Amino acid sequence: MAGSVQAETQGDSVRPEGRPQVEEIRLATASLTYSLRPTARPKTISVKESPVQNDASDQDFQTWLGGFRTRAIAQGISPGVLNAAFDGVRPDADIIRRDRNQSEFSKTIWEYLDSAVSDTRLRNGKSALNQHRATLVAIEAQYGVEKEVVVAVWGLESAYGSYRGSTDIISALATLAHDGRRSAFFEEQLIAALKILQSGDTSPRNMTGSWAGAMGHTQFMPTSYLDYAVDFTGDGKRDIWSDDPTDALASTAAYLAHFGWTKGQPWGVEVTVPEGFDFRLADRKIKKSASEWAGLGVTGVNGAVSDHGPAAVLLPAGGKGAAFMIFDNFAVIERYNTADAYVIGVGHLSDRIAGAPAIKANWPRSDRALTLSERKEMQQRLTAKGFDTQGIDGRIGPLTIDAVRAYQVASGLTPDGYASMNLLSGLR
Repeated sequence: MAGSVQAETQGDSVRPEGRPQVEEIRLATASLTYSLRPTARPKTISVKESPVQNDASDQDFQTWLGGFRTRAIAQGISPGVLNAAFDGVRPDADIIRRDRNQSEFSKTIWEYLDSAVSDTRLRNGKSALNQHRATLVAIEAQYGVEKEVVVAVWGLESAYGSYRGSTDIISALATLAHDGRRSAFFEEQLIAALKILQSGDTSPRNMTGSWAGAMGHTQFMPTSYLDYAVDFTGDGKRDIWSDDPTDALASTAAYLAHFGWTKGQPWGVEVTVPEGFDFRLADRKIKKSASEWAGLGVTGVNGAVSDHGPAAVLLPAGGKGAAFMIFDNFAVIERYNTADAYVIGVGHLSDRIAGAPAIKANWPRSDRALTLSERKEMQQRLTAKGFDTQGIDGRIGPLTIDAVRAYQVASGLTPDGYASMNLLSGLR
């Protein structure tokens, strides 16, 4: 989801195809930095239609709304826009429940990729590219982002427009801003949404999306929309909500281009590492040219890897799964969603749409993902043994991976940073 929303729910979601419900996928991979992106749900009840908890909570919301109106007007929002936007809006207990409900369970990266790059998603992606080829070619020429990459983002964000979310955005953001748990973040998004309405790009009840505020075909947060959305059709509106995906696809390309996309550079290339490889080198902070990696025995599974600039080696499932040589474009896709699995999903789906083969390496499918409580336990036990994870939050990000790797080195284990059930068992 565009905007690198860092204050929402843990994990990532892949929109399903051919199913009535959106599948939420929690990721638990060794090299995962959690992205906090909302899930677009196609049948979410809008706030103005849903029941509230009680009259007291509704009155409290109205009191908050009075104060918010004053703050919004001070930031340039007109009373008329406020009146139209908040017509019938009431707080929605279901949105608060979703915001508070952090899933205990995770899925592994291979389970995620099974959905992200499924046969159905690949087939539909090729069909979407062919259907909108002329538009996508023009977008690529304008922004220098390959059409397959734009289509892959579209596929993961909304199943090529099939699951854009039907939640009333003003209602959802007002509920979350009033809630107080992350009020500053959601009030900023709410102000941005009102500025979008004031600009005339869309109307209040047409502004729909996910329960946490992401909108349109490629799920832009309101602040990201204001900064990066474009009017590619030339009709005077940046319309990411309509059935015509042109502005949304162009906005995605503009977003990636702004953050430094390099045309012709792969996001990553599947590689093999040699027997005896020093797994401590598989670190995002350690970058070498492809030829330097080749000198260390790291070779492409589909032939020699060309030099596309500095690259790191990524082992999303440790030494037992696929390995990738990743380039700067990997970090550009991360601006959309910081989960490694999401980036690999976008990158690999785009490669497959362009005709590349599937990932060749096997995954350790006998492993299961750690639950949230198990991830926290691992962090606690690592820290207690002197390998400080610098926080107990259940997120297996770079700091925890570094701690895992240090523990593995001290214990004579393969230092691949893989946070597995076997590692947790050894810590117990």
